[in-house]
Amino acid sequence: MQRVRFVAAFVGACLGLLCLRPIATAGETLSVEKAKVENDMAWYDIKLLGLEGQGFTDTSAPYDRLPGRAEKIVRPPVWGLSRDSAGMAVRFITDSTELSARWKLTKAKLEMPHMPATGVSGLDLYVKGDDGKWRWVVNGKPTAQESNAKLFSGVAPGKHEFLLYLPLYNGVTSVEIGVPKTAVLAQADARKSGLKPIVFWGTSITHGACASRPGMVHTAILGRWLDAPVINLGFSGNGQMEPEVAQLISEIDASCYVIDCLPNLEAAAVAQRTEPLVAILRKVHPTTPIVLVEDRSYADSHFITSKRTRNLKSREALKAAFDKLKPSDANLHYIAGEDLLGDDWEGTVDSSHPTDLGFMRQAEAFQKVLGPVLKK
Repeated sequence: MQRVRFVAAFVGACLGLLCLRPIATAGETLSVEKAKVENDMAWYDIKLLGLEGQGFTDTSAPYDRLPGRAEKIVRPPVWGLSRDSAGMAVRFITDSTELSARWKLTKAKLEMPHMPATGVSGLDLYVKGDDGKWRWVVNGKPTAQESNAKLFSGVAPGKHEFLLYLPLYNGVTSVEIGVPKTAVLAQADARKSGLKPIVFWGTSITHGACASRPGMVHTAILGRWLDAPVINLGFSGNGQMEPEVAQLISEIDASCYVIDCLPNLEAAAVAQRTEPLVAILRKVHPTTPIVLVEDRSYADSHFITSKRTRNLKSREALKAAFDKLKPSDANLHYIAGEDLLGDDWEGTVDSSHPTDLGFMRQAEAFQKVLGPVLKK
């Protein structure tokens, strides 16, 4: 099976530039007895390290985003899309000077016409620097439905903390990390922020289209910036503010709920569904922050009148609902959509779905609201 290989000297030099300090403490260290040892390499199921980004424990498959009972509750497209691993990640600490990964995908098609395989079906690895900031290291490029990638080698000795994101638009049945059997692999400590997960409910944009790799969707960027676990409940074409999904989301104990469904709804549906959605969440979580997000501007809406009209009408409906609810709800917040992707019309692949540039801009706009909200 073809492997993705990287030049050891290059990766080692890149990590060296980060001035990484060895980490003194970590969570539970995994015993090699828990690994599959093959040719002096120990392969560990990432579930042993503590998966982030999964809001339910009663799932039908290990990496589903909704509980198994949701299959009989939500529409079939939502259920099918919930089996993608978008938003899931694992943090871990190792002193290994080399790292490999192997993963099995649920779907054989690795890419989409407007989104590369590296984002649809790949892994994405970050390392924490001595300043506490996450920096990208390497993308695990998928080569088939079962992939095996050498992520790095030749790194200077010392324990470092890593963050590995799972595929956005594909599901996984298993993911394993491979290190030499003599290396230490441990769970990461709890996040210093102490924040509960931020729950994002939205459309294909929240789902991750069209990030070049899993770490570049705005939800992942915000998770790194805010030091918070993220639960991504983006359902491509199917983020529709449905009460059935809202009831499920209300079961998650979150630091904040971000509702970003307007790209999949006409104005009439927005007007009809916003207040009941907030009521469902408020019944269980009276004071948890809820953030309502306007639709981003289509990148060609400055030229195509029908798209501009759609943006404006859905925003008007959402703002009307917000203005009605806000006087009695101090923890209800709002993000305007006009400049979510910038003002130069260069932030999308197809006028709708962000490029990495668009996602970075969107993360910056979200942070202006989420940062202060989460500090309260």
